[in-house]
Amino acid sequence: MDTLVIQTLNSIFYAAVLFLIAAGLSLIYGVMRIVNLAHGTFYALGAYVSAWAVGTAFGLGASGSGNLVLAGQLLLLPLGAIAVAAVGAVIEPTLLRPLYRRPEEYVLLITFGMLMILEDAMKFLFGGTPLSAGSIMDSMGSIRIGSLLYPSYNLVVIGVGIMAAIGLWWFIYRTRFGIILRATSQDRRMASALGLNVGRVYVQAFAIGCFMAGLGGAVVVPAQAAVLGMGVDALILAFVVIVIGGLGSLEGALVGALIVGFVRTAGIQFFAEIELAVLYLIAAAVLLVRPTGLFGKA
Repeated sequence: MDTLVIQTLNSIFYAAVLFLIAAGLSLIYGVMRIVNLAHGTFYALGAYVSAWAVGTAFGLGASGSGNLVLAGQLLLLPLGAIAVAAVGAVIEPTLLRPLYRRPEEYVLLITFGMLMILEDAMKFLFGGTPLSAGSIMDSMGSIRIGSLLYPSYNLVVIGVGIMAAIGLWWFIYRTRFGIILRATSQDRRMASALGLNVGRVYVQAFAIGCFMAGLGGAVVVPAQAAVLGMGVDALILAFVVIVIGGLGSLEGALVGALIVGFVRTAGIQFFAEIELAVLYLIAAAVLLVRPTGLFGKA
């Protein structure tokens, strides 16, 4: 029973991180109709910036002893997400906007180019050595679940995922700007004719999507070191999530992340050799039955 609880928490932890990445990717597509191939690299950039900030402020070998030190480290983690949002706010008007009137292949190519450039930029800025903020996880210790121990920090990540899901839903469906976002996504020309600044909406939507990806990287780096190439792995799994849930759907990103989280945790436990293949088979089955995903709209 204890093992089942631990595996369930691991699944939700993994789903929380995947949701942060997939929700940002889905938001960008839902508003702007852009499939952002660089989205996983934004996740990696958020992890690198957060790990660098914690390491610079408190030392790479900091044990994080003391509540004040731990609080300071936790407060520095969101810097990665903020930095990625700022990068996104620069990229959208300079690199993406000139291509909106061209075929979709141009946008795919430019986002793929961004992926390659950002990977090299991270290698240049942070080096090839993995960076980690593991001192945070060590300082928070573990809680006892029956006869087993479970990292307390993982519960923080789960809480962040839940708050992000609720906050993003409220932001999109219960605020004036959320109404503007949805109106722009449904008919860009009509929104512009009604006096909405579509360019500003696009910048903000892209920055928010990048922020979500960066937040995913920021919260995972105490548990998993930031390494080169981690963004590509995250992008592939994020695509699996949105294929299952439906591209452009916030609810789909949440449900898809939970499905992928539970299936992958079970796969690692029981059939590690084919756990990724099982995810792809599930995605393929969903596409056969519902090409738009579980919550996607044609």
